[in-house]
Amino acid sequence: MFDASVFPITAKWPAQHPDRLQLYSLPTPNGVKASIMLEETGLPYEVHKVDFATNDQLSPAYLSLNPNNKIPSIIDPNGPDGKPLALFESGAILIYLAEKTGRFLPLDAAGRYHAIQWVMFQMGGIGPMFGQLGFFHKFAGREYEDKRPRDRYAGESKRLLGVLETQLGKHAWIAGDEYTIADIATFPWVNNLVGFYDAADVVGFQDFPRVQAALEAFRARPAVAAGLTIPG
Repeated sequence: MFDASVFPITAKWPAQHPDRLQLYSLPTPNGVKASIMLEETGLPYEVHKVDFATNDQLSPAYLSLNPNNKIPSIIDPNGPDGKPLALFESGAILIYLAEKTGRFLPLDAAGRYHAIQWVMFQMGGIGPMFGQLGFFHKFAGREYEDKRPRDRYAGESKRLLGVLETQLGKHAWIAGDEYTIADIATFPWVNNLVGFYDAADVVGFQDFPRVQAALEAFRARPAVAAGLTIPG
């Protein structure tokens, strides 16, 4: 049996079920990518809350798994070649879980890379831009007298939504007619933008009806509804 104690993080977050995949996360847009994917695939897993309020992410235990002190991170006791695998970065985790299960990533090479390019689009564009808009619209940045930073990120967020709107005019989902990890990567951020960040008016979300419809279809999936609340 896998010995979880070989990973220092388990001293702070003991594994009650060491035979299951261990998830260290919070229900943020990046965090729920992993929980939604795990719910979608049905892989057995155990979740551990990394509480930012108490700086869990800066603890030596967590940094031993993820030196970048972000969430999510995982330990899979049944990784490649039957050996345990520790992994961080939400995009990498999505790709890994898709390849592990053979789900939500096309099996043909062209389709696979087509989906992965849209995951990278989210990682390099939508996540950083929507996150900065959230800071300048909802958090400390909203007190800044100079509104040019907010407007800069609002404009770029609108542009990115426009890219999604065009793509969703061609297909039911972002990478094609099948639901993939590109959708699991992207729609938690869209959901957060118009929900938690309350920035729908700022980006003119009403002007993107295809994005709205796809977001509703995403939310309607049972695995998404569950994953959005994990860890509770």
